[in-house]
Amino acid sequence: MSNADEFDAFYHATRQRLLHQMYAMTGNLADAQDCVQEAYARAWQHWTHVAEHANPEAWLRTVAWRIAASRWRKIKNGIAAMARHGPPAHSPEPSPDNVALVAALKEIPEAQRRAIVLHHLVGLSVEEVAREMSVPSGTIKARLSRGRAALAVLLREGGPHDESTTEETEHVR
Repeated sequence: MSNADEFDAFYHATRQRLLHQMYAMTGNLADAQDCVQEAYARAWQHWTHVAEHANPEAWLRTVAWRIAASRWRKIKNGIAAMARHGPPAHSPEPSPDNVALVAALKEIPEAQRRAIVLHHLVGLSVEEVAREMSVPSGTIKARLSRGRAALAVLLREGGPHDESTTEETEHVR
């Protein structure tokens, strides 16, 4: 029997039992499902070791319980940090200009959008953008030029969905 077949048989024989046990331990079905799923994923990654364990189901149950306990610790630490530092500062709503820019960026091809964001918003040089995107500098210059032209059309009065700009935008792309 192959490792995959062995694991599948183990999974089918134990999944319901382990889920019920973790549900009883955590008191929350969704948490129990998440912990059991993660435990099975880890068991599969280490199946040759787990399969040789004296009691693979006990190994799995221990892993699932540790996952649950780790989640609770993270939640507890997050609550403690919030109590120490207070709630996060209020974030202002994005300006209409930012909303329009994001909407317009969604309308241009992904390669142009990425080049524009990296160059104009992140502040990378053309050469740095070219290295990050694994293309020649000339390609980035062309994408920036075409992207800016498309954005100029899209950001005119009507915005990204104005019918009068659709033909112009398609031509620029």
